[in-house]
Amino acid sequence: MYKIVNFTEHGDERGQLIALESQIDFPFSVKRVYYVYGSSPDVVRGRHAHHNLSQMLVCVSGSCDFTLDDGFERAVIHMDSPTKGLLITGVVWREFTNFSKDCVVVVMASEHYDSSDYIFDYEEFLQIARSQK
Repeated sequence: MYKIVNFTEHGDERGQLIALESQIDFPFSVKRVYYVYGSSPDVVRGRHAHHNLSQMLVCVSGSCDFTLDDGFERAVIHMDSPTKGLLITGVVWREFTNFSKDCVVVVMASEHYDSSDYIFDYEEFLQIARSQK
């Protein structure tokens, strides 16, 4: 499952500020934060799903596209604003592409890194996702 979340901006003549809080702006506690930058427009990142991880992704600079697949439908989400987040929960295949030169994506994750949580085989993902519906 995925959802676009609009963040509340606070700003004045000095500029803008967005504060994100666990359990308020997204429904999990943050155990890991990482960011992606310096990717070429033709690069495809991701190409996996997770068994148990939830993520809030924010394109804080530039833009990119996220292709999300729940095993039944695919959607392409264009992210180009630090005022919006992409919340991904459940078993969802994700790929991101079409990076602008200045793209920076910050990811807040519900769990610490665990290689066993990743599903890299698309056919395996389809079996798992379709068995859960």
